[in-house]
Amino acid sequence: MIDAHHHLWDPARRDYPWMAGPALDPVRRPYTVDDLRAVTGAAGVHATVLVQTVSAVEETAEFLAAAKAEPVIAGVVGWIDLTAPDVADTLAELAEKGPLVGIRHQVENEDDADWLLRPDVRRGLAAVGAAGLAYDLLVTVAQLPAARRAVEALPDQRFVLDHAAKPPIAAGGWQPWAAEVAALAARENVCCKLSGLVTEADWAAWRVGHLSRYAEHVLETFGPARLVFGSDWPVCELAASYEVVVDTAVALTGSLSDSERLAVFEHNARTLYGLT
Repeated sequence: MIDAHHHLWDPARRDYPWMAGPALDPVRRPYTVDDLRAVTGAAGVHATVLVQTVSAVEETAEFLAAAKAEPVIAGVVGWIDLTAPDVADTLAELAEKGPLVGIRHQVENEDDADWLLRPDVRRGLAAVGAAGLAYDLLVTVAQLPAARRAVEALPDQRFVLDHAAKPPIAAGGWQPWAAEVAALAARENVCCKLSGLVTEADWAAWRVGHLSRYAEHVLETFGPARLVFGSDWPVCELAASYEVVVDTAVALTGSLSDSERLAVFEHNARTLYGLT
């Protein structure tokens, strides 16, 4: 099993703007490689992809060093300034530091719903593709139309939709999320992560049944060949332990054949991120 989406952080060393507010208190502590090794080992996960948490190249460099030192971290999805004129040079420098497999920007925090359509961003995305890297789409439902247009403009670029675009599970919402996700899934160069669903539900009262409708929709629209498991640990600890998240993902994919489930939980991540 490969966990294609997790984080590490230390609030004592770096500021995490998205972690502001008392609701995030339960995870406002250091999460280290030792912690990662413990939870993945207990759950039977043998490789992971470490994903950026802040807009800082320095964090990406630290993550790449961690990946070189820790066998369980097979790849890093880092951050760069996509709007900078020297994107290609920065990507090349980072790739020399460790297993850089993708790039992500926290677009969900951008006020401009069309941020991904800016010409300078488009140039940056093209440079990511030219470097042979995937691009993780972290967007809200309102930003999905722009994400689809960006994907259509770069048909040779590999994209992956993080957390199924954060469906409104707690509120029981469906549209326009379902239609926009289906439209994005129509583009063959996009995969989707089966991740982050527990924290979009009611943290204290969610059950697997609350997530089923949303998981079934991404399974139907993307298909098992373009769906990738990710834990979103330690964020998931706001609603569930690592082991519970893994068990929930297994339950949500219960309709799949053994080979299809193997694709979702291992093979697709290897292909998407070029993991060795």
